[in-house]
Amino acid sequence: MASPLVPRALEGKLALVTGASRGMNIPKQRRSHINHPPGIGAAIAENLASKGATLILNYTSESSKAPTHELSAKLLADHSVPSYIIQADMGTLTGPPQLIASAKTLLEAAGQTFRLDIIVNNAGVAVNDFLPAIQAADFDAGYHVNVRGPLLLMQAAQPHLPTDRSGRIINISSISAQAGFVGQSIYGGTKAALDAMTRTWARELSENATVNSINPGPVATSMWFGNSEAFMEGIRPFIQGAPLEKIRPEVDDRELVEGAEMAGGRPAYTWEIAGVVGMLCTKDAGWVTGQVVSANGGMRFGTG
Repeated sequence: MASPLVPRALEGKLALVTGASRGMNIPKQRRSHINHPPGIGAAIAENLASKGATLILNYTSESSKAPTHELSAKLLADHSVPSYIIQADMGTLTGPPQLIASAKTLLEAAGQTFRLDIIVNNAGVAVNDFLPAIQAADFDAGYHVNVRGPLLLMQAAQPHLPTDRSGRIINISSISAQAGFVGQSIYGGTKAALDAMTRTWARELSENATVNSINPGPVATSMWFGNSEAFMEGIRPFIQGAPLEKIRPEVDDRELVEGAEMAGGRPAYTWEIAGVVGMLCTKDAGWVTGQVVSANGGMRFGTG
């Protein structure tokens, strides 16, 4: 638990993280709980809470309700910060505005001013398949959550942003937007669209907030461990060209060491991605906007 005498970088800030329901136990030491991989959203919530931010934790399905409450309790116990839990589906037309309206109601009922200092558009789905097998429903599923969801959320959130450029908006994109991985016509396309919106919002919201996206490569989450052998074989050359994705048997988790033979290296730990998000949310990052910040262990420059 942080000392109450030491001011934290995001003390007094309100941060909304979509898709924050998955992922508990985010250790940094060897032999972590990779067999129960934490989600990026939970790791981001943990990082922002460690810096003093109050959290709004969004989840979608009933199955995520209990894990989200567990995460909220953990953030309070470890970092002495409260959090507000809201169920809303980012893939629907009503979910994003409902999330903002519910957050406003909860904060004001608690006697708090509703100002969204930080928004992390993290909720996302990966719909991967080769061109002949892609269905229109797959396209809709990917674009509704990954593109339309953040757009509708920002529309609803804009009136509640700071007006002094102190806000921070972080979109969780992917290296797939640029790399052209096989089987990712839909997923890569959605993340490229998110990057495009990032640049537009950086201009439109310049008096409110900086707007950036980060582009992780592989991350040790359930999404990564659920990939097919064909996809892993296709991505192997990209991983082998990333300097920080080289496996370190004496440091890295056993599951990642074992998986490195097929993958060609290791994915990022979720806390490594969360650290980049936390950095961009601080005052020191106030001169960075409209950027796609590489957070992929060097995979992007390794692809040429």
